[in-house]
Amino acid sequence: MSLLSKATVGTVGLLCKTFLRIGYCSSVSVNGLENLFSALESDERNAGRGVVTISNHISTLDDPLVWGVLPLRYQLDSRMTRWTLGASDIMFTNPIFSAFFRKGQVIETFRGNGLFQPAIDLAIRKLNSGAWIHLFGEGKVNQLIRAPGHSPVDLIRFKWGIGRILMETMKPPIIIPMWLTGFDQLMPEGRSAPWKFLPRPGAALSITFGKPVDNAAIRETLNVAVNKGDIPELPQSTHGGRKDPVRPHQEEVSARVSESGWLGGAASPRTKVGSESETTRTAEWRAAEEIARIRSAVTALLQRKVEELGKDVVGKRV
Repeated sequence: MSLLSKATVGTVGLLCKTFLRIGYCSSVSVNGLENLFSALESDERNAGRGVVTISNHISTLDDPLVWGVLPLRYQLDSRMTRWTLGASDIMFTNPIFSAFFRKGQVIETFRGNGLFQPAIDLAIRKLNSGAWIHLFGEGKVNQLIRAPGHSPVDLIRFKWGIGRILMETMKPPIIIPMWLTGFDQLMPEGRSAPWKFLPRPGAALSITFGKPVDNAAIRETLNVAVNKGDIPELPQSTHGGRKDPVRPHQEEVSARVSESGWLGGAASPRTKVGSESETTRTAEWRAAEEIARIRSAVTALLQRKVEELGKDVVGKRV
């Protein structure tokens, strides 16, 4: 971690910590923080096991403000500082912002470029080196929980890049679900300028870190689903890659890498060449499409884990 990066992360962390403590918010409740501490300080990380935190996304201030609850010594250590994915069209709009966010350990992500883009590749490499990656599975701010008729834990379908990151990691990462409340009141969407740039005082914030997801349970759940044929078909628009000159190769490479990842057998395609008329190429395509469906199932499983934590948090507040 360079001195400039330490200065950037440390300064932002100190500002966030100060903001949470000055009384601008009516309350700040933190639960389960020991789950994150245990993961970040685990000896397994030195052997290359990464850490993934994944949460709902309810305001533009979720990150970095949520990390103001961490000790400052964490924010001066790259191993104890999260990497996260940030949208190019929001965070990397000019040279100054680009430099700031890169030094703040944000990986530039391009909307619309899908799950086979350099940002996802870099996140996988970071995890393989034992880094900590924070993911907002929905891919954007979701304040639908404020709309009538919506459950307080309604989440937008998680992006399939989540599944790819987890399936292609060589060692099972420590996965910690998180649930945030109150940040939507701190920075509600839809306000006009200049108010939309200013936090609203008096919000009651809560940050909950769940217990690590059981990796063995993920593998077993997928094994059972695959063996029973319960992996759902994808919508036609998402796996019609044969019309795309780039995607076929990407899917096939991803399938092979997924097989060698920590999910192992669960990600091994059951598709074989069935007859002489079915070429090896066709079988490779069928295997790649099966991997895509498994990737979708992995993503959905992680979304359920976050939603379950949300239900637990919301239930305790009712």
